[in-house]
Amino acid sequence: MITLKHGDAILHFDPSVGNIPGWEVMGRRPLHAAPWRDEPAVQNSADIPQVNKRLAGDFLCAPFGVDDVQGDPPHGYPANSAWEPLVQDPSHARFRLKAPVRGAVIEKELRLTGPVLYQTHHLTGGTGQITLAHHPMSRMEAGGRLSFSPKRMALTDPLPQYDGNNLWALNQMQPDLHLPCEDGSDWDLHSYPAGHAVEDFVILAEERGRHLGWTALMREAEDDMLLVLKDPRILPVTMLWISNGGRDFSPWNSRHTGVLGIEDGIAVGATGLKASLAENRLTAMGVPTALTLGPTHVIRHAMVSLPRPPGWAELREVTIGDGMLNVSDMSGDHLSVPFDDGFFPR
Repeated sequence: MITLKHGDAILHFDPSVGNIPGWEVMGRRPLHAAPWRDEPAVQNSADIPQVNKRLAGDFLCAPFGVDDVQGDPPHGYPANSAWEPLVQDPSHARFRLKAPVRGAVIEKELRLTGPVLYQTHHLTGGTGQITLAHHPMSRMEAGGRLSFSPKRMALTDPLPQYDGNNLWALNQMQPDLHLPCEDGSDWDLHSYPAGHAVEDFVILAEERGRHLGWTALMREAEDDMLLVLKDPRILPVTMLWISNGGRDFSPWNSRHTGVLGIEDGIAVGATGLKASLAENRLTAMGVPTALTLGPTHVIRHAMVSLPRPPGWAELREVTIGDGMLNVSDMSGDHLSVPFDDGFFPR
């Protein structure tokens, strides 16, 4: 395990699988680690992918989900194999994935600055096309509220995550953040379905022309706020994974509850790589669903852990400028925290 520290923040990185099992900011723990990470029966199983055995925090997926083209492990080698340390100081580190992906060399950079975690991935070389996504997960003891940068469409997958355990109706496209459910009711995506034992998934396509995409999670019991930031020109979709006790098989065993994945990426969803490489519902809208490997791609992603201001339930706007991240809620109240305003290209 490799540890980074800056001020009141501490981060643990597991180079054996490339994920972040722990990130703490002034006592807040915004990321989730699966409860079976140290259970011998799970760790010794030959039937469970490494990414699920060690499921935690955030990690890079390349390709995202099932590789039904070349048969790489679920979420690809970046989430299942070792990363070699290249550079490390107290608050910054760089790593290289030991296993090339379609011939591409992938390097990961982590940087802590107060409550902000910056991540950068460089993909150099390689041939063909892949999907790609970040995979941060947070857990809520008693649910939470979500806010988003403007989206142009919400889509559900054609097939369920786990048959019979989806809340939302399958294979739908909606122009707003309200989804019809299997029982005929409507669901507002601003609320986490805490009272439903489900395994569900939705894809949100970013509004055209935006240079900053964001998702905010306000956890009720934890009384905090997690901001997830992306460059939507590179990662044009945000995929929300709801894991709330809906999987009853090993290692999940109905105990994986209150978990939300905020998966910013370039993919058509969880239906497999082949579907993302073909013409699909998103490409028909002009939204790319695969990355063409070539000289160099730079993937930038940031997360910010903050206490939730009293009375805040939904964000209105998130902007970056003059060395600050500026956040305002629906009432117009705002807060600002220092942020590297050169991190995301304009």
